[in-house]
This record gives sequence, structure tokens and C-alpha cells, in this order.
Amino acid sequence: MARIRSVTGRRQTLLDQGWTLTVSAPGGSGEGGEGIPARVPGTAAEALQAAGLWSAAEPASLHDKDVVYRTRLTGHGPRVLRFRGLATIAEVRLDGERILTSDSMYLAHEVPVTLNGEAELSIRFHALHPVLAAKKGRARWRPKLAEPAGLRFVRTTLLGHMPGWCPPIHAVGPFRPVELVEETGSCRVLAADLRSGYDGRDGHLSLRLTVEGAAPGATGSVEVAGLTAPLVFDGIDGFSADLTLPGVEPWWPHTRGEPVLHGVVARVGSAEIDLGRVGFRSLEVDRGPDGTGFALLVNGVRVFCRGGCWVPVDLVGLSSDRAAYEPELRRMRDAGANMVRVGGTMLYEGDAFFELCDELGLLVWQDAMFANFDYPTDAAFLDSVRAEIAQLLDRTQASPSLAVLCGGSEMEQQAAMLGLPRASWVQPALAAAIMEEAAARRPDLIRVANSPSGGALPFIANAGVTHYYGVGAYMKPLEDARRAGVRFASECLAFANLGEDDPLGVPALHHPRWKERVPRDPGASWDFEDVREHYLEALYAVDPRRLRYEDPDRYRRLSRAVTGEVMQAVFDEWRRPGSTCAGGLVWQWRDPSPGAGWGVVAADGTPKPAWHALKRAFRPLRVILTDEGVNGLAVHLVNDTARPVEALLRLTAWRDGAVPVLKAERPVTLPARGAVTLAAAEMSDRFFDTTYTYRFGPIPHDVVTAQLLSAERDVEPIDESHYFPKGRSLPRSDLGLTAVVEDQGADWVLRLATARFACSVHVEDERFRADDAWFHLPPGVERVVRLRPRAGSGVEDGMASAGRPVPNGEVHALNALAPVRYRGNA
Repeated sequence: MARIRSVTGRRQTLLDQGWTLTVSAPGGSGEGGEGIPARVPGTAAEALQAAGLWSAAEPASLHDKDVVYRTRLTGHGPRVLRFRGLATIAEVRLDGERILTSDSMYLAHEVPVTLNGEAELSIRFHALHPVLAAKKGRARWRPKLAEPAGLRFVRTTLLGHMPGWCPPIHAVGPFRPVELVEETGSCRVLAADLRSGYDGRDGHLSLRLTVEGAAPGATGSVEVAGLTAPLVFDGIDGFSADLTLPGVEPWWPHTRGEPVLHGVVARVGSAEIDLGRVGFRSLEVDRGPDGTGFALLVNGVRVFCRGGCWVPVDLVGLSSDRAAYEPELRRMRDAGANMVRVGGTMLYEGDAFFELCDELGLLVWQDAMFANFDYPTDAAFLDSVRAEIAQLLDRTQASPSLAVLCGGSEMEQQAAMLGLPRASWVQPALAAAIMEEAAARRPDLIRVANSPSGGALPFIANAGVTHYYGVGAYMKPLEDARRAGVRFASECLAFANLGEDDPLGVPALHHPRWKERVPRDPGASWDFEDVREHYLEALYAVDPRRLRYEDPDRYRRLSRAVTGEVMQAVFDEWRRPGSTCAGGLVWQWRDPSPGAGWGVVAADGTPKPAWHALKRAFRPLRVILTDEGVNGLAVHLVNDTARPVEALLRLTAWRDGAVPVLKAERPVTLPARGAVTLAAAEMSDRFFDTTYTYRFGPIPHDVVTAQLLSAERDVEPIDESHYFPKGRSLPRSDLGLTAVVEDQGADWVLRLATARFACSVHVEDERFRADDAWFHLPPGVERVVRLRPRAGSGVEDGMASAGRPVPNGEVHALNALAPVRYRGNA
């Protein structure tokens, strides 16, 4: 059933004030003193931290205590109490009378109550550890991902229970809203079943309202996209309508078109029902000629899905309001991502998450919250699972961004990797409970059994969906991204990504505080910093260990650059025409805590160098260069947009980064939502060994640049890519790099130019961050980089007369002998 935003005659009061919290031993009275103030929705960790009794830096366990929340209600007459999420073993009392028990943080509850003046509402969250200790039953395997093993019995998040990468911050408390609902109208709208579709030309919408107390002869209507249709009364409790909307504008992921949404409003008698917004789109999967592929088709158009795996923005309070989600989801969209995956180790996000994804054109891959464990199959557990999936799909029924429902993460992989027989890899009862609910409530969704799955082994890359770490944890060469034949990577490319700063206040070396925040697989003798250093050595021809103690500054700069270079190379390989791959989602998008985590965005929301690289790799208009061996250099031009593009392709080979020894141009037409591949040899009337395959004498060049230019040739390229036949470790020299600060009124910009090819150009400024960074800059092109004030940059020192911070910093390049200083006008 679809989410009903508002109904005439229904008063919804958010119970977010006046809550207190007390902590006691398991089974204790919880009556110790007046308690501390607590935010609802919120968590015990959040309230205790605000009171100075708990710290996210050194989180104490909350699963060995009972936590009791209390507040006062006032009113007279019948009401409904709504609890949208209670983590996890909860008991609710009203004036001492138990009115609800819940053992799943993923279930919402509605409880009818009658108020007679003032009443006390209390919620006791029982200590989880004693509950888990009482659970019995032998699993077929025991994963190392999460602990304790008894978590498989309880419907709670694995966040806080995954040593090696996630801090032990435990989810306890009313983390989703608590509401008091009063019905004052003559009729009650009990439910709305709202479904939309798109056939490539017209939109289709069906609506059924279940209404209690409708008067005989009542009439109704529904309005959407400028059309109004009657709601037909069935004579009992239902009003229904089916509409066709000719030529309606469809919803697209933002890289392929506009994410158009249409408001839906229904009326029954004098009641107006706001059903939010819908988007009209179709979804299919192209399995390819061999039947083992996985390419998502939206409105009949193939979409290369790219983005990342989500981590909650607020790991302490688990905030789910729009203000928490919007900056990070916009940052994803601004990076060119078009899909976000909520994995089975996380939690179901709030309504605002899906609303924003609808608005921003971000497809959602949603896992059911199951991961790695062998789960129970008793009737009570499976009934709880069905209710959990039903509630998720009901509240997101109108969401066009929700595209994939997956049965969970790495259960099949875990069983297979631990050597269990093939018949034990799947969990049929659990899978059936999830997929049956999906088929009934959201038949438009693409359903995936598990992530990964679909091959001869669940984690095989060349069939179905995979978690691809060939380039990454398994330290394969970059060529493996093609050799593996990846079809769709729902996870990929995990590295210990360095940020622009050292957030822990210690150098990025082997300090214990630093290393404890570097992600690792439990039980492994290596961590993901070792993985990063492997590629640092492979791409830059340095000894990372020696560099780390001889030149720590250069070690940090190369380390910041290398993971983005690897990610960009892999996505370029996957996006080229002819690739078998139809999508890749980076593990992870954001760090859960400060440090060199898997995230391409730091825990404070600051983009890391790897984010800038992905932003280039994700561009809707993309130039890609690939080494095709004896066939030379290939130039791939990708156009995801809905319009054809007329442009000029320029290919330049540079000697010593400064002298063009090959320069060729060619007009090109990029078809709408299409791609073109050219051999670099086609662009010149003489032989030039761009890839240095034939090795006739010394190599004449060290960089090849491909630029896609608009008709106005003097402006910055639409996109550009670079190929390094001798490797990325160009000799350091005087580049002739210049940086000029320009005041544009509302913003400052830097105008950058160079006489010699500059590698991984980046800006360091205490008061400003650059919108673009870690890019390569060839000669003859001026790059304009906008500067944004850092949060808390202050105005007390070095200010312009207008009272704004003045840029004052350095521009660095990896192959420069020294940085270039700049300063704005005081």
C-alpha cells in the first residue's frame, strides 16, 4: 500500500519533545533519577553522547544494558500511536500497561489507544546480549564478517558489529519517528494501492483507496499530470480508477534524461488525500545473447549504472530526515552517479531518502537486510520477514527510483567460499518469503536472488551480478577488469582511500591510531592499505615502504592519487563500447568514521581525491583511451545524454610533456544515448606508434591526450583522457605551471595553465577547497577551477574588504619540482 502523505480530517502529531532516557542493568527498574534529555527520533548513543556519558571515538557497548525512554501524552478520546522503528527488543507501556512488544527494528507498528487526559508513554529497549545468549540453534556455517553469531536470530542491523571496518556503535532506541494520530473526519482512508507504469509512449496509473465510513453514493476523483479521472465506488469500502496518460513525460535516471515527477491527489467526498509524487518508467533486464548478463533497461534504454554502496550519514543518531540525506545524495548526483545500493549490512533508509533519489534521478538497488549468515526458517521468523519486506515496499510503492530488490548480501558467496555443497548455498524459505512479497507489491522491480549470484560460483564475475575485487583486494593488474568479463559489479574497487587531510591528527603512516581505522577483513593478514600500496608500486614504480619513511609527503600525495587513477581506469574499461559490463557500484561511498576508509567521501562529507576521479569517469559525455595491443590505441566516445553531440576530437602525443609530436583532429557526431569507437591510427595519415607496441627505436612521447571539444574551440574541453605509454611516473621538472586568482564577485576562481604536462594537479588552501582536483593538465588549455570556502574557515585573518576569505595557497602537481603559490587581492 502506498504512503499517504496527508488526509483531510487526520491530525498527525510528531512526538519529538519531552523525552528522557535512563539506563539500567538488564531487568532493572530504569527509575534512577529524572533521566537525561533524549531526541526522538534518535538513539541512546546520541542522547548519551550529548550528555557527555558516551563517545563515538571510544564507543562503549549499549547491548548489555536496558534503556528506557519516557514522555508524557495529553488528550482525550481514541488515538493511534505509530512507531516507525524501534531498535531492537522493545516493550512499550502506556501508564504502566503493556501495549506493544517488538523484536525487529525493521517493523513499524500502529497501536490504537484511548487517552483520558495525561498519560506516561515509556519504551524499554532490552539489552540485546542476554537475548542473543538465550537463542539456540546450530547454523550450517559461521561467518567472520559480524559478531556475535546469534545476530542471525534477531532482526537488527549489523552496523556496529562488523570489526575491521565499522566502529562498534550500537543501534538502540526509537531511531525512527513516533507519532500520535487522531481521526476527526467522517470517513477514514485506511490504505491506498498506487501503481504506475510506462509503455514507451503513454503512462498508466491505477489507484485503489480503501475507505471506512464513506457515505452511500459518495463520489471521488484522482488528479495526476493535469488529468482528472473519477474514482469508482464498489459499494463497500473501495474506490478505484485506472488512467492512461498519453505522451506523459517519463522518469529517467539523471544521466539519461530528466527525473520527471507528477503529483497525485485523490478526493473522496470532502476529504483530500495527498499521495505524493509518482514517476512513469519501465524496467527490464537484458541478459544478453548467452542469458547470463545483467544490463538494466529504463524505458527501453540500456543504462550503464554507476555509483556507490551507501553508508548511513549519521552512524550515531541514524537520522533519516531530508537535511541529513540531501547533501550526500546531491554529492553522488553531482559526481555523475546514477545508482546507489543500500546493502544488506546496513539498514532500511527513511522515506526522505527515496524521495530525494526520485528527485535527483538516482536509481536505488535495495538489499533486504540479510548478510552472510545462515538464517532461521521457523514460521515466526519468516512471518516477520514477510511483514518487513511488505512494509518497505508499501511505503516506497510510488517511488520510481527504487529499481532492484535483492535478497541480501553474500549469503550464497559465504556458503560457497566456506566449502559447503552447492545445495547449501541458497536459503529457499527465506528467498521465497522476500521474493513473493516483492512480486505481489512491486511487480515492476527487478528481483535479484542475492548479491553476488548468477554464475557457476556465486561470486564469478562473468555471469549475473558480482562483487568484483580482482582489481582491488586480489591485486590483479588493471587488465583484469576486461579479462574477468564482468557483467555487473554490485560492489567493487575497495581501497583504503586517503582524504585531502589527516583527520586523525596523525600522519598517514603506521601510527597505531591511523592503522586501527584502515579497513581489513577479519582474520586476514593484510589490510586495504597494503592493497593501495600494491597499486602505488605498480602504477608509479616506487617502493611504497621506503617512500613512506624517506619522503612521507610524497608518499601521501601519490597515495591520494593512485586509488582514483585505478578506479577511473576500471570504469573507463567498463564503459567503452564492446564491454560486457553494464554497471559498477564502488564499495563504499562514504566512510563511517574518520580515517583512510573505503569511502570516496570522508566521514565529514568532504570529497576525497578518489571522488574527483570518479566524477571524471562517470561523466555522461566521456572520452576513453584503451591500449589494444598490436591494434594500437582506441578512442571511445560515449554519449549518455538524450541529444546527439557535434564536436571535434583532438589527439595529441607529447614529448617531454611539452612538444606535440603527433597532432590530429577530426569532427565527430556522437549519437544520442550511444557511443563511437575510433582507432587512433585513423586520425593520422602516417604511422605513429601511440602505444609503443612495435618499439622501433626510443619511444618518442610520454603522454597521449584525447580531447573532445565543442564548436567554440577556445573554451575548456567537454572531456579529455590521457594515456601514458611509459607509465604514470613522469619525471619531475619545472612545468611552467601558473595560477591566477580571479574575483568573480560571488566566487573566487583559479585560472591554471602549464607549459609542460602536469600530473594530478591539486590545490591546497586552508580556507578553500577546489571544485575540481587531482586532474591532469596538458599544455595549451586553461583550466578554471572554482574555489569554495571551507566550513569554519573564519573571517578574522587575511580578509578581503568585502568580508570574504581570501584565497591563499598552493597548486601542486605530482611531476612538479615545487608547488606554485597564489594569493587573492586583499
